[in-house]
Amino acid sequence: MDDLKLRDSDDIQGDVIAGFKKDQMTLLFLKFEDEARARTWVKGLEPQISTTRQVATFNAAFSKARKASAGDDPKTLKATWINVSFTCAGLRELTGKDPLPSVRPGSGLEAFKQGSAKRALGDTGDSSPEMWLFGNGKGQVVHAVLTVASDTVQDLQAMVRQQREACAAAKIVIVFQQDAATLPGSRRGKEHFGFKDGVSEPGVIGFDEPDPGKPEYVKGHHGTRLIPPGEFVVGHDRVGGESHETPDWADNGTFQVVRRLGQDVPGFWSQVAGQLKVLKEAKVVPPEATSEWLAARLVGRWRSGTPVATCPNADRPSNALAGDDNDFGYRNDPEGFITPLFSHLRCTNPRDGLQEKPGDPPFNENPVMDRRRIIRRGAPYGAPFDPASEGPGGPDEKRGLLFVCYQSDLVQQFEFIQKAWIDSPDFPPNRPNKPGPDGMVGAAGTLSYESPGKTTQLSMSQFVVTEGSVYAFVPSLTLLRLLGDGRLTDKPPADVRPTDAFLPIPDMQRINGKSWYWAYGTGADGDAVCRTLSIADGDEHTDVRERPDRPLSTWPCYAGVKKVDAILPVPDEQRINGRSRFWLFHTIEGRQVYRKISIADGAESGPLERSAAIDLPDRSLSAWVSFNGIESVDAFLPVPDMQRVDGKSWYWVFHTVMDRQVYRLVSVADGRMHQDNLERGDRGLDLWRSLAGITWVDEFLAVPDMQRINGMSLFWVFHQDTYRIIVIRDGHGHEDQVTVEDRPLTMWRSLTG
Repeated sequence: MDDLKLRDSDDIQGDVIAGFKKDQMTLLFLKFEDEARARTWVKGLEPQISTTRQVATFNAAFSKARKASAGDDPKTLKATWINVSFTCAGLRELTGKDPLPSVRPGSGLEAFKQGSAKRALGDTGDSSPEMWLFGNGKGQVVHAVLTVASDTVQDLQAMVRQQREACAAAKIVIVFQQDAATLPGSRRGKEHFGFKDGVSEPGVIGFDEPDPGKPEYVKGHHGTRLIPPGEFVVGHDRVGGESHETPDWADNGTFQVVRRLGQDVPGFWSQVAGQLKVLKEAKVVPPEATSEWLAARLVGRWRSGTPVATCPNADRPSNALAGDDNDFGYRNDPEGFITPLFSHLRCTNPRDGLQEKPGDPPFNENPVMDRRRIIRRGAPYGAPFDPASEGPGGPDEKRGLLFVCYQSDLVQQFEFIQKAWIDSPDFPPNRPNKPGPDGMVGAAGTLSYESPGKTTQLSMSQFVVTEGSVYAFVPSLTLLRLLGDGRLTDKPPADVRPTDAFLPIPDMQRINGKSWYWAYGTGADGDAVCRTLSIADGDEHTDVRERPDRPLSTWPCYAGVKKVDAILPVPDEQRINGRSRFWLFHTIEGRQVYRKISIADGAESGPLERSAAIDLPDRSLSAWVSFNGIESVDAFLPVPDMQRVDGKSWYWVFHTVMDRQVYRLVSVADGRMHQDNLERGDRGLDLWRSLAGITWVDEFLAVPDMQRINGMSLFWVFHQDTYRIIVIRDGHGHEDQVTVEDRPLTMWRSLTG
């Protein structure tokens, strides 16, 4: 079908949208020892990588043959698939440079660059990174993850052996090998706790056929919502038309999370039995309720996959075979009397039942829930154990789930689900009794079991432990070919040093037709640096790098500053007695603070270490009345015709709330106290015509000779690896528009090289 074009993609790797769906799987975690040989290995690997078209075609044929044989797997259809992903460190090894020299704080790109071991995801105690088998940064670093999947053990082993030999020839170290497989017998399709897995996967627009009667759902799978492909693959349409923050080279790729999750099966079932007694003593469950009954409520489904929401009293496996095991919601169960609020299903996908507070109308699934979806892959590992079923495997043997998921934004999707929903004891929020963390996979805690007129507290330990984790990027086949040549793009190479903030050198503005600036950024070694550049007056505004990067650590006024987030000149303290003062915003241990610094005239030509000083040490943002609710300032934009007017200066302050940049209007008064006020609350960037298409502004810089000319002021707007020029008119409303459309940052010679 023409509208299912993604099924024909030979650029997107096969496991992402189509899904390998194999009984046998092995992940090899790799470390490059020789960059040149690693690139040669990539070139040899690229033709072996399975594509979406290949996997989708096979899966369709397999499904058709299976239906023809009344549900039995066809014996003649077999395949072995390979996909590959790279960590940020791996991309750096292959290309010889930082693939993401500048990332927005709090963004998914920052999460990818930092790696999962440095992210606060509740991995403490037995789940602490220092206990991990891979990915903790303390043992061998992981540069790549190779996924091999097959229908048979023999074919899998043969391919893994072949790939291990290729790695050895390229001096690539196998840091860790993780095997996984579908559980045998009656456990097929289930995870180790005994519940059907992978039931709630979303459909993808452009890949899955929509239902003719309800086009927002997948045909033949009632209740399975169709999600825009850009939530899973970079460069495609997203929910609400939101754009990606990723560089061009990431298109048709995706971000992968791999986690080895150990499961304490006997402990889980033992605690279920113990907590069932608590509920029976409280007389809030039926007398005939069993451990299976309570476990189903912790999960949200019975073992067969049948939702508790539709079959609250007993499992009815036949229902789960009719394609209706996702055709349910929680709108009629806001209190969690049927499916508890702490159930795994409600904590990972609240569907149509999430309220801001009791009594409020539920949020719409589109866009609130749809933009948090992920595509899950993976399989169980280890010998099975289930006291309610047959099979080998003792209670103390290692077992668990090899969890793999794909998404276009690690923070907005996987991390949000993990932190804000699964591990949070206060989700959904604003309840009289906190619901508690996810009852199946969440952190240890107290769960509130709600029944009409009564709340019963349950105490649950943690039965799922993180034993390893990696964040990686799954490149397109196009990018994979470029990586074999040590490149991220086929464009002419140009190294741009993105700038975090500009400081206009006070005594060097509009001098002999040039204005001078200090441009702050991050050097090749990751330390904060500053370079000096100049911008000439005139139509071309020729820019020149006047001095190369210098480390901030040598200048007293920047002591302890690891990265300059933003700078704001103190409006009435510019060039007073030969000194100018600035408020400098920077981040310490994840919390933004500000300090007041002073710069003497002549600092650029003289020793800055004696010409600049800290006037006021670091303080919390809470000292600014107008910053209430702001966690981190991103950028300032002075209101051009409202500077030093009636003793006040006005600014638009850009900051980020819930993964979305907004702005507010504040004023700062002249005088010793510099009293500040919030003049207008937060608004979305969509109110700026000149910022159309921009989701996050990095920095504004006033065009020096184009301020308040005929009632108009021009500004350069920097966002990601591009910039544009906008104009803001004087007067009420401050009409704005784009005067020069986006151009690549490489056009700034002073920021290149």
